Amino acid sequence: MRYRLNVIGITYNQIESGVYALVLEAEGTDRRIPIIIGAPEAQAIECKLQNVVTPRPLTHDMITNLLDAFHLQLKEIEIRKLPTGVFAADLVMTDGIEERRIDSRSSDAVALAIRVGAPIYTSAEVLREAGFDSDSADGSRRQSASPRITPLEECPEDELRELMRHAVDREDYETAAEIKRELERRNDESEENDI
Repeated sequence: MRYRLNVIGITYNQIESGVYALVLEAEGTDRRIPIIIGAPEAQAIECKLQNVVTPRPLTHDMITNLLDAFHLQLKEIEIRKLPTGVFAADLVMTDGIEERRIDSRSSDAVALAIRVGAPIYTSAEVLREAGFDSDSADGSRRQSASPRITPLEECPEDELRELMRHAVDREDYETAAEIKRELERRNDESEENDI
């Protein structure tokens, strides 16, 4: 059995700094799934949820434009859990004739799905193993966490290093490189000030 998921929002993780949780809820239930994501992914999703218009297309907007240009459709996404405990997703794509499944990070899949209005699904097994009831103590704690997207420039150095470690653990090398550039920029500024 599959459950359709709705995006509830993004919360800042109060325990691990620089880490966010994307919260999805199964339709017709109080069962929610938190998916840990980094700041750039949170920002990409939050921009669409808040209808923020950017002067140039963000990565997920550009992918949406590519899909349109080549008459491809994101039919749906399915959230799954890997044996390592990390969430992943399948993008179910079609050109109107053939259907294909493409492996994706769950955060990227959700960012695309909300841009094109594609439904998000998961299995009963994932919902049972990874979910929580929204009226439980754990759920209340998660819901009360205040949403916050902190630009890298404003993060303390120790938080940036922790965020970079999480990005590497998730094999999110794009985010890790972005954080590394910010750390190098700060180091360069510090050296200039020492001269």
